[in-house]
Amino acid sequence: MSEWFDEPDPARIGHPHERGLRFSCTMCGNCCTGPPGYVLVSDDEIRALAQRLGMGEQDFRDRYTHRTSRGVSLTERETEFGFDCVFLDRTSMPGRAVCGVYEDRPMQCRTWPFWPENLRSREAWRRAARICPGINQGALVPVEEVRIRRARTPGGP
Repeated sequence: MSEWFDEPDPARIGHPHERGLRFSCTMCGNCCTGPPGYVLVSDDEIRALAQRLGMGEQDFRDRYTHRTSRGVSLTERETEFGFDCVFLDRTSMPGRAVCGVYEDRPMQCRTWPFWPENLRSREAWRRAARICPGINQGALVPVEEVRIRRARTPGGP
């Protein structure tokens, strides 16, 4: 099945014949903040994060998660930027926002920006690019890899 990102885009500056999407994280933190939301975490992810932080699973759940209508989510803290993920670190690297648990970050974070809602249409991708300066930058992510990442997104197709 062909999708919009599997077709050449004459409006794609510098790469009109590419198939796939470009993305390179700029460490801006925009995907980790904003209006209140959720970062869904599975039991396995909670286990890995708790182990990483040297704490028990229940302690981790009590301190860093809350229940939502969609499942268990990491907590947020209100900052001048919006509602930051509790693990977003804006101080250790001035001018950058880094994930304090990057190696064990949840699948929802690993799959950004290839979420189903961002891939619904070319316009949805462009809207996401207004928030994320890494979209349409860097290395080409081939069509099949885009589909794989989308499918891994919690709540994905």
